[in-house]
Amino acid sequence: MNAARTFATARRVLRQLAHDPRTIALLLLVPVLLLVLLYYVFDADRRSFDSIGASLLGIFPLVTMFLVTSIATLRERTSGTLERLLSMPLGKADLILGYALAFGALAVVQASAATGVAVGLLDLDIAGSPWLLLLVALLDALLGTALGLFVSAFAASEFQVVQFMPAVIFPQLLLCGLFAPRSSMQPALEAVSDVLPMSYAVDGMTEVLKHPDVTGDFVRDVAVVAGCALLVLFLGAATLRRRTA
Repeated sequence: MNAARTFATARRVLRQLAHDPRTIALLLLVPVLLLVLLYYVFDADRRSFDSIGASLLGIFPLVTMFLVTSIATLRERTSGTLERLLSMPLGKADLILGYALAFGALAVVQASAATGVAVGLLDLDIAGSPWLLLLVALLDALLGTALGLFVSAFAASEFQVVQFMPAVIFPQLLLCGLFAPRSSMQPALEAVSDVLPMSYAVDGMTEVLKHPDVTGDFVRDVAVVAGCALLVLFLGAATLRRRTA
């Protein structure tokens, strides 16, 4: 791995994204607009907004970063750009980390905007520090980036990338504890939810919502989400292909 090549890859990706305003809008505005919509949906029930809003503050960045990252990486492969890059002295780890840095920088802006709007404008009532909320939201966005990079290796078209949403994201969404406590699920489903990273993302947000101090459970949740992101990035580098067959 070469740091200069990694940063050069990140700069190239950011320059490309700068010329794609629709992608920037999807990344930065959609999570904020969805939170605002949720605020008015629960306008008469502030407690429900606080509970669900904190969880979705972690889920929305994960989902949007997954979509954008997977599609952008697939375009690099189908256009032949990836094959040309890997024919140069550029390792797979350099490429994957470069993408992770570029989209990670956008994830920082996205998570900051969503957290700022939720806490500052929508008055999301949390017991803990907003910085802890931001930390979990950022890690969720980075996890979405890692999942997108990994999944793109198995898709041959943008349509197939979208098809991965029901397979990768929706089961996590249903089992993460957003709709029902995980402890009330069937034992088999609870066991599955215990190994899904989104479950720990939601649990981390819940810890910030309910507890003023950093708890052991919060540290565990953050560590699991960060560990999953690193593991999936490693798998993404291992499965990276030069082009789509």
